Amino acid sequence: MDKKSAWIYCRIDAPEDTHGVLKGQYERLETYAAQMGFVVVGSSQDLGSGLNFERPGLQTVLEVAKAGSFQVLLVDSVSRIGRDMAKTVNFIQTINGCGISIYSPMEGEIKLSDFAMPPFHLR
Repeated sequence: MDKKSAWIYCRIDAPEDTHGVLKGQYERLETYAAQMGFVVVGSSQDLGSGLNFERPGLQTVLEVAKAGSFQVLLVDSVSRIGRDMAKTVNFIQTINGCGISIYSPMEGEIKLSDFAMPPFHLR
């Protein structure tokens, strides 16, 4: 059986990585990829707010996803994608629409159903 190809995406909300947090995220995800049997084919990273979805590293993820360059996106946690729920859900829909699954060592597979709102009734 062929191993799935994976892309690693890391982000911290800081202007610079003075404490090596990005490197730590990358190393955790690289280890997780090996444990899951994924082959890492690339990575991108960002420094900055999770509210901004125009980050260069995240845009790279979208570009290579649309090109069909990988099958699995690895993130440290869903919050590394972003902190705006609507935009995060939209990003996940786009990635899933490219046939790509998203995994996190902390959260397992990240699915759209994780963001489902319970129904409410107006009275």
